[in-house]
Amino acid sequence: MNVFLTILLAVQMIAAVTMVGLILVQHGKGADMGAAFGSGGSGSLFGASGSANFLSRTTAVLATLFFVCTLLLAYFGTARPAASSGSVLEGAAVTAPVPAAIVPSMPASGAAQIPSK
Repeated sequence: MNVFLTILLAVQMIAAVTMVGLILVQHGKGADMGAAFGSGGSGSLFGASGSANFLSRTTAVLATLFFVCTLLLAYFGTARPAASSGSVLEGAAVTAPVPAAIVPSMPASGAAQIPSK
């Protein structure tokens, strides 16, 4: 189970980092307006119009994978074995009572005496 959770966490982290990279590469809705006025945004890595479909689909797949991994990690993180269904305090170690404090004897040379009850 531990190996499965580690693999699931690694897949989630890779999907998150890749998704951030893909989102940063994509053009916004207003990017075409800037390219029309000569801002240089028209020459892209995947061509003028082919990148939107590829990047959008890849981002959607990675977002779905990230969401599924998050749900599975949350489910397995809160799943408890049936044997330990008690309180946390029930399994606490029992400590021995502290012995009563012993008052040290005072010297008899005129020092203040502790009254006894």
